[in-house]
Amino acid sequence: MTVVDRLGQGLGPAFRAAARHIDRRRFLTVTSAAAALAFAAELPAAGVAGAPELDPRKITQDPFSLGVASGDPLPGSVLLWTRLAPRPYEPDSGLPHRRIQVRWELAHDPRFSRIVRRGSATAHPEYHHSVRVELDHLASDRAYYYRFRAGSWISPTGRTRTAPGPGAGPTRLSLAAVSCQAYHDGYFTAYRHLAEEDLDVVLHLGDYLYEFAVDPAGGARGYTDRRLPAHYGREARTLQDYRLRYSLYKSDPDLIAAHAAHPFVVTWDDHETENNYAGNSSEDAVVPEEFLLRRAAAYRAYWENQPLRHHQRPQGSHMRLYRRLRFGQLAQFDVLDTRQYRSDQAYGDGWKAPGPRSEDPGRTMTGTLQERWLLDGWRASRPVWNVVPQQVVFARRRSVPGDGAKLSMDAWDGYPASRDRILAGATATGVENLVILSGDVHAGLAFDIKEDFDDPASRTLGTELVTTSISSGKDGSVRPSNWADLMRANPHLGFYDGRRGYLRLNLTQNRARADFRTLSRVTTPGARVTTAASFVMEAGDPGLKPA
Repeated sequence: MTVVDRLGQGLGPAFRAAARHIDRRRFLTVTSAAAALAFAAELPAAGVAGAPELDPRKITQDPFSLGVASGDPLPGSVLLWTRLAPRPYEPDSGLPHRRIQVRWELAHDPRFSRIVRRGSATAHPEYHHSVRVELDHLASDRAYYYRFRAGSWISPTGRTRTAPGPGAGPTRLSLAAVSCQAYHDGYFTAYRHLAEEDLDVVLHLGDYLYEFAVDPAGGARGYTDRRLPAHYGREARTLQDYRLRYSLYKSDPDLIAAHAAHPFVVTWDDHETENNYAGNSSEDAVVPEEFLLRRAAAYRAYWENQPLRHHQRPQGSHMRLYRRLRFGQLAQFDVLDTRQYRSDQAYGDGWKAPGPRSEDPGRTMTGTLQERWLLDGWRASRPVWNVVPQQVVFARRRSVPGDGAKLSMDAWDGYPASRDRILAGATATGVENLVILSGDVHAGLAFDIKEDFDDPASRTLGTELVTTSISSGKDGSVRPSNWADLMRANPHLGFYDGRRGYLRLNLTQNRARADFRTLSRVTTPGARVTTAASFVMEAGDPGLKPA
């Protein structure tokens, strides 16, 4: 079986036929690979060519095993999501290749005594029976409750919220930032606590799932009351693999609770596709033409399983995920994608001494178009706070004090010219109250962003808050083994904690407050959440201050 045949498994006969043709003739360029993928993947057909319809009354098991979700709140608009999966750990989720009509309701109250709107949507088998409903013309800055029905089955109730209008001046915005939830490293207990927080929105900064194998006991979870199917014991590479991996992750009750409680704004990092991939370059040294097939499968499964809008559906191996959301005059969120367009990591990745290859001015983390989009958005920005949710650590992070320090080639340290252009753009556009939100490193960190990282006395341009992982890295520790070196080597670093948890951020017109919420353990369930540290940032006076 060829590589392309393996990657085509789970995409259906149309893709497999195209994939075999592609493999015979080989790809001549990356562009031809992307173009081939754009027509190869199955899409729902209209009329008599479409999949036949299934009477939802024939569904004999609860199809809402993965819960509900909402996302990307806009003024007067929000996106609702669910996916039908009576038997989520099976490749077809226990459903035939038929479309299913799903009813939905939106209400002012959780008892649905005051219905705002109701309707129906189609769960297409080509999209793995995922459902998304884009609602417009709602009241801005208001909470709503929603649910779905399929036959006699009723989904859990979700709570969502629309964003304030462009001219509104909300006095407060409360959000959480999360990242890195390796199922095999522990329980998602942090999500249970997050579901109980009073939040307007949750920002997921990437590594929603990991492509790595999960053993029958769930890895560090050490299940004794169940055994996971054997197909989870291999790395995800095909569309079917990625779909099954989302079924595993999204069946977690704590993650279900968090999605039901709050709208999410999501962006990816590397593990939704492959560890440390960069643009069209695979970690495994396969040719780009073959890697783009895998990337297309991963992107398709990501869109199917996240509360993203219809227009964000990937086109083959490309998916525009960077976008801008505004919450009235209080905050602007510029959500970045630092994986799809970046240059390959210098010096073979990892922690390396910087040099001409990493410092090449032509290297980019965001790609030219996204970089220009970000700076143009700052130039037009009017809200008090400018928040940039993205993936990897932005501030400089030297491994040890003095000579011989190494930098992460996967983080912005491996792309200093790209970072310099962003910071020069921030200065040129006059953007104020800059807060960068990052994940990736399985630790909570807080940095001042300096105009010159070599000069601690140089001007502070903003703040970076790095949220720790939900579960990746297992239990962690208060002070990881490199704590002393990192704190001494980076005077702009004000906090470092290696436990699991999430970041809570409250914005007002005058200040922002960041609370690093941590858990003592994730390899066993039920840990309490505590606040490890809190910082404030005053509007008009950039920099961290202890709360």
